[in-house]
Amino acid sequence: MLNELSKEVHKIAAKKGWWDDPRPTFGDIIALCHAELSEALEAYRSDMPMVYYACVGCKDKDFTDIACEPDCKYRVDKPEGIAVELADCILRILDYCGHEGIDIDRIIREKIEYNKTRTYRHGGKRL
Repeated sequence: MLNELSKEVHKIAAKKGWWDDPRPTFGDIIALCHAELSEALEAYRSDMPMVYYACVGCKDKDFTDIACEPDCKYRVDKPEGIAVELADCILRILDYCGHEGIDIDRIIREKIEYNKTRTYRHGGKRL
């Protein structure tokens, strides 16, 4: 399932020019993933909803912390929010997997199976 998504995500990213020269380095990809996670954290810290749509033009409401109504003619189509930023990070990862031909389905399954064998709170660290 994720392999198919990674191919689709990479195809879209390539079509939109994100893999044109100069191509992003592995460090660029990691930095972009980190940026998406930072945006998720900032949205959380600002008490934003998991998903919302901005509103441009509504004069009677403050849409800095509330979603625009689905039928509002001023609603922006772009989803925003904590969950959206998390999704953006996953999309960046899948894009890279698609570019590199990584079998992410297999790797995730292997990692899940390995994690089942770990001891309780393995490593003994606080977080």
